[in-house]
Amino acid sequence: MSKLIVTTLAAAVLAGSTMLASAQERVVNVYNWSDYIDSSILEDFTKETGIKVVYDVFDSNEILETKLLAGGSGYDVVVPTATFLQRQIAAGVFQKLDKSKLPNLSNMWDVIMERTAKYDPGNDYAIDYMWGTTGIGYNVDKMKAILGTDEKPNWDVIFKSELAAKFKDCGIHILDSPTDVMPSALAYLGLNPDSHEAADLEKAAELLASIRPNVRKFHSSEYINALANGDICLAIGFSGDVFQARDRAAEAKAGVTVDYAIPSQGAQMWFDMLAIPADAPHVEEAHAFLNYMMKPEVVAKASNYVFYANGNKASQQFLDKAVMEDTAIYPTEEVMQKLFTVTPFEAKEQRVLTRLWTKVVTGQ
Repeated sequence: MSKLIVTTLAAAVLAGSTMLASAQERVVNVYNWSDYIDSSILEDFTKETGIKVVYDVFDSNEILETKLLAGGSGYDVVVPTATFLQRQIAAGVFQKLDKSKLPNLSNMWDVIMERTAKYDPGNDYAIDYMWGTTGIGYNVDKMKAILGTDEKPNWDVIFKSELAAKFKDCGIHILDSPTDVMPSALAYLGLNPDSHEAADLEKAAELLASIRPNVRKFHSSEYINALANGDICLAIGFSGDVFQARDRAAEAKAGVTVDYAIPSQGAQMWFDMLAIPADAPHVEEAHAFLNYMMKPEVVAKASNYVFYANGNKASQQFLDKAVMEDTAIYPTEEVMQKLFTVTPFEAKEQRVLTRLWTKVVTGQ
């Protein structure tokens, strides 16, 4: 056998083994919120596709944004909240999705896609993973004792001064986030919840200032444990956080029952989105992961694990009854009509908002 043939054969074998190695080493690097997926989904994805999932977690949009803006994060799939997604798209940190590689897009829910298009026109850069609302977490027994009814509360218990005063001693917490609280105050006043007008924002700030003496704390995470432990009886919070408090209270068996209400006057929606960074090292694998997550039974498994609604219409037949029939997770059609989305503030508007919010929180 000539030396040339041997060399050619060796090269072919080497190329074959390299291809085999690269086929075996297919990987997707995912960066998601803490405790936000059933881990068996990741194992099943690898079994089905041969793609290994390297999975990291974060606990705030700010941490994710810092990594994305710095570039070279090494992540292939990330999960920003829609308001952050919008400004990150503007900053050029994501790549457009190749929809030809995402046949399962046909399973998505048009109602949710219409809302997320406000942040991502044409839904070109991301798909919805989970969504929820900003509403009222409350202690069921204390609520009944104070109001004398089993009915779920609405914004009156926070924004009506004389009612809020009744909850002062048992404790009220409010998110320390103007973009999550001011729109609810605007909706309560019958104004456009997405108003960026200084005059409207001042009216919302006045309303909040009037109930300020009844508020124990403005904080964006402490209310979870405070509700679960029975330290407070009322909070403006995110639906998912309140469900966590509800579960912790039930597990503790200390006689505390927590529930969540979407106020009848309307509530803000939030969306956690799946997107691919512009510098993702494994673009093909990232699309495979997104397409897998849009399988109805897969994302239903995720919803059943985290007790959040998802943006996939076809998944609803696979959801546990406890999830699908809970109107705090999947609101009625009537309540869905009253849910609203908001858009990010320009820098000048943000300064006005921050100034008003600081006055509210400090009570000055």
